[in-house]
Amino acid sequence: MLERFRQAKRAELARLRSAAEAGALPEPLAGTRPGFQAALVAGGPCAVIAEYKRASPSRGTINLALEPGDVARMYAQAGASAMSVLTEETYFQGRLEYLAAMIGPGLPLLRKDFLFHPLQVLETATTPASALLLIARMFREARELRDLREMTEGLGLEAVVEVFDAADLELARESGAALIQVNNRDLERLSVSLDVSRGLAGQRREGEFWISASGVERPEQVRELASLGFGAVLVGTSLMSSVDPGATLAALAAAGRRP
Repeated sequence: MLERFRQAKRAELARLRSAAEAGALPEPLAGTRPGFQAALVAGGPCAVIAEYKRASPSRGTINLALEPGDVARMYAQAGASAMSVLTEETYFQGRLEYLAAMIGPGLPLLRKDFLFHPLQVLETATTPASALLLIARMFREARELRDLREMTEGLGLEAVVEVFDAADLELARESGAALIQVNNRDLERLSVSLDVSRGLAGQRREGEFWISASGVERPEQVRELASLGFGAVLVGTSLMSSVDPGATLAALAAAGRRP
């Protein structure tokens, strides 16, 4: 699956290369961005990152009726500490412009996409995103991942490094990552199990901030992940497919909030 996602970015990379050669890449956004990890810590002990996700390879179309600006306001009112925005177009029907459309409430935004090239990081820096996702498995060596993570941080953004298993976690640590997201989805079968987070939780080290992503649907799951040491959960499909996304999010956020 990751190779399919990588191939889907070829046109985007060609566009970015052409723009760079022509000196037409926009400058990074000026000013201070809301702190991503700081917002999660403040919303803990297990904060909720609410995701805007229109479609996915496993579900197909999820909800195309919800507009990004409306969703941002709803998520903020329901207690989200930060928002994740799918910007991948081919499989998730996202757009980079959704980041700018969701800045109204002032919550930090995570750009969630398949990012593995410096030009993609530079383009992200032209948006109001506070953080971007780097998937450890998309890099052959820790040095490559480290280079993009350090580039991200040098541009004033935070890098969330995603892992699926212990080997990914080792690569992430070799790259110097401390903001780590555990994805509970099996990329080959597209199945989801919180056992991935349960199995890796014991390997969390002092100084690392961990996020559990995929498969979180109920308040009791948020409480369990908090007890395992996760500082946040990322919730997308269960919100976007809910009859009442605001109420669903409010219940999850309340479960993860300090008494």
